[in-house]
Amino acid sequence: MSAGAATPSPPGQAPVPAAPARPTVSRVATLALALGIWFWPVPDGLTLPAWHLFALFAAAIFSVVVGAFPILTSAVVALAAAVLTGTLPAAKAYSGFANPTILLIVVAFLVARAVVTCGLGARIGHWAVSLFGRSTLGLSYSLFLVDGVIAPAFPSNTARSGVLYALAFSLSEAAGARPGDESRRRLGGFLMFSGMASLSVSSALWLTAMAANPLGTEIARNFGVNISFGSWLVASSVPTLAAMALLPLFLYRVIGPEVTATPEAPAAARKALAALGQLTAPEKIVAVTFAGMVALWGAAGSLGLDSTAVALLGLGVLLATNVLTGADIAKEGDVLATYLWFAALFTLSAQLNEMGFMAFLGERLAGAMGGLPWLWAGLILLLAYILLHYLFVSQTAHLLALFGVFLDVGVKLGVPAAPFAFLLLFATNFFSAITPQASSANLLFAGSGYLSQKELYRLGLMTTAFNLLIYLVVGVPWLALVTR
Repeated sequence: MSAGAATPSPPGQAPVPAAPARPTVSRVATLALALGIWFWPVPDGLTLPAWHLFALFAAAIFSVVVGAFPILTSAVVALAAAVLTGTLPAAKAYSGFANPTILLIVVAFLVARAVVTCGLGARIGHWAVSLFGRSTLGLSYSLFLVDGVIAPAFPSNTARSGVLYALAFSLSEAAGARPGDESRRRLGGFLMFSGMASLSVSSALWLTAMAANPLGTEIARNFGVNISFGSWLVASSVPTLAAMALLPLFLYRVIGPEVTATPEAPAAARKALAALGQLTAPEKIVAVTFAGMVALWGAAGSLGLDSTAVALLGLGVLLATNVLTGADIAKEGDVLATYLWFAALFTLSAQLNEMGFMAFLGERLAGAMGGLPWLWAGLILLLAYILLHYLFVSQTAHLLALFGVFLDVGVKLGVPAAPFAFLLLFATNFFSAITPQASSANLLFAGSGYLSQKELYRLGLMTTAFNLLIYLVVGVPWLALVTR
């Protein structure tokens, strides 16, 4: 999940306030864009409903980009307008609310809450620090390790950022780095940006680690690319693990923290683990349920299991054992908001494709790039897809707006569909560090006080470029091997 409506707060912290309302001019500009496209002559090759639906979809995305409205508001208004103007029949407009992929994401959000509330997430964090925390670089690796371990149970990198931020902040303070204290500011900045950068690559490791991933697989299926939990893990494992292994070293060299050794950190972590005592019954239940869900997701393709049903089974076990209660679910207002805007935007995007708009746009882009060797065409499209995220504050909105179009253009130009689909999907994750506002998962780290806005933009661009290099050098040969 990425920014748009609200930012969940990490456990024990005050809610992160929503961004202040933008000037009225951005809302006027959104309305002007919608009306301008709506009444513009329909291009040859498109139907009137397809053109009107594009007007609504473009305005919804634009309003999020310029901060006119939160993504929830934009999505539901656009969907309502599509039905009330007769652009979409009601049955098709509401089809996204019954989409199994959307339900999978929502159920996984609820399961993720149990990992935090039972204390298992904090225990895993202390365990990782006890193993790797003797140096500043080791502390960074512990953040990456914790993130990679808990990621498959958290379809929201925003929710996961709450766990990582609390760990990074406590590690920074324990190492003597405090906001406003210049003596060890780079140390705090290194740990904070390590947490932020970790989210950008760990979300690419697992299909269920970021909400846009399953949505991307739904779109890829239209191009004959069928991606399961297991096939995603196989494809992502080599390039993503390489990125997770090399990125802390890269950031360590670039940031240069003042302190390189933290010999007291493992002892402090072991002390915290001792204070927690043995695994509690709820922690054991969550751990077993989590492991079982991952195993069943991994075997879903070969056993013919439905991934959404697996998620519902996991949720049912947690409810039956009272690890998660109805009262807990009642507090998860963000989940309902996410369900509404995901379903609405997914429907609009899917119907644009069904009406032929994506194919129409793809043909024109392909025509403009005609004559290029497919390898160069694929690289240009990938770079453009990444750089365009400077215009988005939501990874999911970015994917819904551009993924299908870019994949379609690449296929038309001869780029192999499966490797290119994976590269675009992985890029949807690893470009999330490119700007502080590129994902709501960044907000806690960006507001920590350890890094200036200039540093965040500089490090974000460098990290994204470094990730791109790894996925091209390591990922492309691997994808060519496992997808043929």
